[in-house]
This record gives sequence, C-alpha cells and structure tokens, in this order.
Amino acid sequence: MLCLTSSSSSAPAPLLPSLADRPSPGIAGGGGNVRLSVVSSPRRSWPGKVKTNFSVPATARKNKTMVTVVEEVDHLPIYDLDPKLEEFKDHFNYRIKRYLDQKCLIEKHEGGLEEFSKGYLKFGINTVDGATIYREWAPAAQEAQLIGEFNNWNGAKHKMEKDKFGIWSIKISHVNGKPAIPHNSKVKFRFRHGGGAWVDRIPAWIRYATFDASKFGAPYDGVHWDPPACERYVFKHPRPPKPDAPRIYEAHVGMSGEEPEVSTYREFADNVLPRIRANNYNTVQLMAIMEHSYYASFGYHVTNFFAVSSRSGTPEDLKYLVDKAHSLGLRVLMDVVHSHASNNVTDGLNGYDVGQNTHESYFHTGDRGYHKLWDSRLFNYANWEVLRFLLSNLRYWMDEFMFDGFRFDGVTSMLYHHHGINKGFTGNYKEYFSLDTDVDAIVYMMLANHLMHKLLPEATIVAEDVSGMPVLCRPVDEGGVGFDFRLAMAIPDRWIDYLKNKEDRKWSMSEIVQTLTNRRYTEKCIAYAESHDQSIVGDKTIAFLLMDKEMYTGMSDLQPASPTINRGIALQKMIHFITMALGGDGYLNFMGNEFGHPEWIDFPREGNNWSYDKCRRQWSLVDTDHLRYKVVPKYINYMNAFDQAMNALEEEFSFLSSSKQIVSDMNEKDKVIVFERGDLVFVFNFHPNKTYKGYKVGCDLPGKYRVALDSDALVFGGHGRVGHDVDHFTSPEGMPGVPETNFNNRPNSFKVLSPPRTCVAYYRVDEDHEELRRGGAVASGKIVTEYIDVEATSGETISGGWKGSEKDDCGKKGMKFVFRSSDEDCK
Repeated sequence: MLCLTSSSSSAPAPLLPSLADRPSPGIAGGGGNVRLSVVSSPRRSWPGKVKTNFSVPATARKNKTMVTVVEEVDHLPIYDLDPKLEEFKDHFNYRIKRYLDQKCLIEKHEGGLEEFSKGYLKFGINTVDGATIYREWAPAAQEAQLIGEFNNWNGAKHKMEKDKFGIWSIKISHVNGKPAIPHNSKVKFRFRHGGGAWVDRIPAWIRYATFDASKFGAPYDGVHWDPPACERYVFKHPRPPKPDAPRIYEAHVGMSGEEPEVSTYREFADNVLPRIRANNYNTVQLMAIMEHSYYASFGYHVTNFFAVSSRSGTPEDLKYLVDKAHSLGLRVLMDVVHSHASNNVTDGLNGYDVGQNTHESYFHTGDRGYHKLWDSRLFNYANWEVLRFLLSNLRYWMDEFMFDGFRFDGVTSMLYHHHGINKGFTGNYKEYFSLDTDVDAIVYMMLANHLMHKLLPEATIVAEDVSGMPVLCRPVDEGGVGFDFRLAMAIPDRWIDYLKNKEDRKWSMSEIVQTLTNRRYTEKCIAYAESHDQSIVGDKTIAFLLMDKEMYTGMSDLQPASPTINRGIALQKMIHFITMALGGDGYLNFMGNEFGHPEWIDFPREGNNWSYDKCRRQWSLVDTDHLRYKVVPKYINYMNAFDQAMNALEEEFSFLSSSKQIVSDMNEKDKVIVFERGDLVFVFNFHPNKTYKGYKVGCDLPGKYRVALDSDALVFGGHGRVGHDVDHFTSPEGMPGVPETNFNNRPNSFKVLSPPRTCVAYYRVDEDHEELRRGGAVASGKIVTEYIDVEATSGETISGGWKGSEKDDCGKKGMKFVFRSSDEDCK
C-alpha cells in the first residue's frame, strides 16, 4: 500500500526545479515553491550490515528514472530482519523514492545537505566582510524593513529587497569599523502583508530573545547576539567518547535550584553537574533550552528555535555548562522540539503566517496546520525553506554549543496525520504503514538523522515515540528512519498503574517482564521508570505514590521506619533497578527521582498564583544528616546511594550493551523474577513478606557466584540480611545441550537467600585469580570507609570507571565508588 502525504489516493508528483530556478551552491536562496519530502541517509553502520545502493550519494546524482531507483531498493535489509515488512514494500519504495528525490535536489541546488544546513550562517543577522547582512524568508510580505534600537525603530532608511524565492535581505556597512547593529541590542523584522497592515515580528533566526521581567506578560524582544571576541566563551574540553550504553540524567535547568526561582546555566553547571557525575551517569539530557515564552509549557511550546532560553542566562552561559559537563566526562543531549511550534504570533514563528498558502508558510494551513490538543502549529515538512530552517537548527545547536545529540520530542505526532490523538496502537503493521502515515515528516527525520550522524558519527539521537513504529531505530540505508534509540514509554505507565490500582500481592511477574522486554529486536530502547512526565502536577513520582504524606513525617532516621517507609524505600529501589536491568539498552532518570524527591513539579501559572514553590529541587533533603534521604555511614542516602551503585555496576559490567538477556523464572506464587543480563544474574523478590532460603536460581556458566549489588544492604536502607562474603557454587542441571532437561532451561544453578522486597545481582568469580571482579565488592552494599572515598581532597580515584583528579570540578557532593583490587582491600 502506498503511503501518501495527503488525502489524495495518488502520490504527489515532486516539482523538480530547473537549475535556473535555484541558487548556485553556497549562495543564500530559497525554493519556497518547491514541495518535496525528506528522508535522511544512514546513521552509523552496524556490524554485518547489508549495503544498499540508495545510500550512496552518487546514486542520486545519476539522474536515473524513478523506476530504476525503486528497482535498486526492491530488497531492503529490514526485510531480512523482519519478513513481515516485505508486505509493505510499496510503502518503503515510495518513501525511499521521495527521500532520493529530495536529497538529489538539495545536492543539485544547495551543494549537499552539509552546505544546506549552514542556513544560520546566511539567514538572520550575520557579519560578512565589513558589513551586517540580514536575511529573512517571508514570501507573503509586500514590503519589509529592519528596525531596532540601532535606528530608533524607524526602518525608513533600512528597507529590504525581496528575491524571487520570497527571501528579503539588506546589507548595512559597518560604521568606523564597528557593526551598525550593536551587540545585545533589540531588533525586529517589520513587514507589510497582503492585507495592507504593517506588523513587527522577532526575526525567525534570532539567537537571543528577552523580555521585561518587571512587566507582567511582557512580550519578548529579539536581541542581536554577537559579542566581541573577548566576551565569547571558548570551549576548552573535547566531547567525551560515546558510551556503550547511555545512562541519562534528564534535567531542567530553570527548576534545578533549591530556591523558588529560576536557576541559571552556570548555577546548574557548578552545583548540579557534580551531583550527576557523582551518581555515575554518563549523559545529561537538557530540557527547555530553546526559547519559549510560556514557562509552564516545560519548554515544549517553542517560540524562537535558535535562541537560548534567556531565563537561565546567555548563549555564552550555556556554552559554559556544556563545556563543564564535558570536563566531567558527561555527554550532553538536548531536548529538541521539531514536532510543532508555539501558537504565539507576536514573539513566535507563527507570526510569519499572515494568510499565505501552505507553499509559502512554515506551517500547513487549515486543520492540518494546527494541533488541537497542544494548541500549536504544525510544520510543513515538504517545504524547501522549512527543511533549511529545521536542519540548520540541528546543526546550529550541535556546532555552536557542542551538544552531543538530541532527544526528539513528539515523534509520534510527526509520524502520523492523526498525530496519535485518540489512537490506540495494537501492533498491527497496517497502523504504521498506511494513508495515515506522514511521509513528509518521515523523510525529514531521515534527512535529519543522516545529517547529524555525518557531522558527528558519535551522536546519540533518541526518539520519543509511543506508537512503536517498526524500523524507526534502524539505519536509513537499511530502510529505517535512522534514530539510535526510542524511549520505552510503556514502562512508566505500567508502574504507575500498579502503584495506583493494584495491591502488591496482585502484581503479575509475567506482566512486568512482558512490559519490560516488549521491544523490537535490533531496535534499541531507553528504559525509564519515571521521567518528567510522571513528576509534574496532576501525577506523583514513584516515591510519592509509595510513601505519600509520610515523606514529610517519617523520613527522620532518629525514629524507627514505619511499614510504609520500609515498603516505599524497598520498592523504589526495586522498580528502578529492574527497569534499568531488563527494560532496554540505556537508562534514564529525571532530576531528583534518584533520591525520591517528595513533591511534584508545578511551574508558575495562573492556577497556582504564579508560584515557584514547586518548581525547584530540594537538594537539602539529601544533604541533611538526620533524614532518611541521607543517613550514616558517611552521610550516604538510602535511595541515592543505590542509584549510584546501580550506575557503577552497569559501568563495570556493561550489561545494558550486552545482547544476552534471558528470563528464566517468573514465579507468580513466589513473586520472584530471575534473569541473566550480560555476565550478571539478577534475583528480584517482590513478595511482601516471604523470605526464601536456598532459592534455586538458574544460570548459564558454571562456577562460583558472589553478590555484586544488594538492595537489602544497610547502606541502602535495607536490613542487611544477605551475606556478601558467601560463595554460591553452581550445580549442573540435566543433560548438556538438552535445554528441556535443564532447570528453567538453564544448564546450571545455584541457591541463594532471597528476603522479601529485595533485589540482588550476582557475578561469576574469576577462578583463575580468586578475587572479586573490579568493583564487585563496592557495589555489593558491603560499603565501609575502605571502599568509599566521600571527601577526598587530593590524588586520583576511579569513579564509576571514569578517571579524574579529586581537585577537579566534581566537588565533594555525594558518594563516589572507588574501585580497588581485593589485594588493596586486604591492606
């Protein structure tokens, strides 16, 4: 079935402009009348991947007929991975043809995607050869002027000229060697549209926008940001290498401070990044970076796509943050919103839509251009200048700010004409490949993924998709869309449902396992138990659902823990750990949830009298000695310490990047789940009160096993019931090579003590050396001063596998796992 981008039953014929209709490569120009879809080329090659002709740029340049192109991609590697996809060969041939058409045209008229994506160096305000040049795409404008503080808002002497593609431009010579438009001065684009009215708009490519904080509801002003060389931030640290598996710390800079106010980029860099590093995360994902006039939108109603959110500082401040993260070994991803744009007119991109048709607008017209649930505008991804704008936007953040990748928001909305509204996805492939599929948007995402991985092969690109579209996370040259990961969005929904609606005894072990493992083979997922979505007002975090009001009254370590607190801390650890260990190929946690932040997030809005009280993070709870958020020894927090240990364990054993994942036991009566991931064996006992002595656990390799991580350790708020110095020797099971005669289809087994509401990971001891694997004892919960360096002030440590000086920017926040050999431990 052909997948079309309109309600018509026939595919739209692409408009192929002649060379005369397009500017030569490297010259700023338009093509606003060209309507073609986009598809990107492949991301990084996978081992053993079958190459296809259509990924080679030369293919597009050979000017072959469409029939030849389709014949060349008649058999895609994705069909070998999933034969069911071959039923939709027409769909894949169609969207690949659209991709090749678009890529060929960009190569022909713009010099290729890399040149095309340098739009931010041509559009907006730029300094070139002793002059300031301003360009703006506004095909519906009849007249245009550049106005600002530099000309007292009088544009009579700064009228702009329009080319045949609807692009307005003006060149203003420097005065006495200085730019006519000063750095940090306000500017606007003034134009007269077809109705005869003059309107003022913030330049679409503006790099900074501010508002008058003293005036309630004040509109934003565009600010020309071009600091002198002495004021520009210069990056000092290279990008850290790409980890085998991302352990992502999702964060919102503005609400990251302790005080009820907007925190800054520099405060986040100096105060929060060291906490993230100390907890052994390797990646930070920043929300709400692109400018958004409504703070309560969480950054998802973008008004100015190239502007750093001014609430938290300047572009130079954001560069300082990213560079500081890199100095700590942390990669930085940015939440990018290309699925829609703010409906604002005076300070948003929507202000350029003044009644023109969809060929001349950033957005579709009519119902197709409006998202009724989000109250926002929807891009026309088939438009030439929209492609330039969005692809250049990605490159701008990657090149200018050294971001290491992106998390694409609202991908489900982009994939389908119905945007997923009131749509349930059952897994039937016809739901993914039909007339409902928006090929224009898919082609854009393919181009975007190809471009980003070409510019930065080590980039990490994550898709937020709830539909589960097949091949979303397969390379473009295999027939996929090209993302590296998708978010496993069904997992938090399952946990919230259980915590709200089911008693502990009614939790289904098989249902939990099915939810955690229900992902497409060869397509990677980022697992998470809760993100910002589960933390906002109207919902509750997992810790708050478990302990509720007792988080205010029962967290003092000066009194015995109540049953509610005991249960809450135990299940908080178990839920996060099994989600990490079994749920995907990467892990994500939202800021504060690692220590069980007790309150929801509520941004200042009319409904709460514009209060910042719930728009902050109470780090003092972790830093207060007598609270259960932080306890002895060495002021180690129960839940926070376990979060650190989880990440340290993954860093040491790399189980998230392992293809070995075997669930051998889902015992509904005992409420036990046993599985192997990588070289580790995991035992989860969800029973409320049953302890199992000598519980038989299946495993692959024979030998001796010891505790690697134990949630019941005292330091993690447990009861210390599991012995960490016990050797667990395996016994053979059944006939070698005959799985049906084995124990739970595993050729070996060993017996363990499994207390209620605990999880324990076991590692196989290297018999040749008879010592703990590096880091094993540390993560086991047998944590004493020999194993932990909390406030070291000199020398070097290996913290979570990352080597750095204790004199560096890590500070003295939190706990660091210092891996030592068993010989050193004995000393």
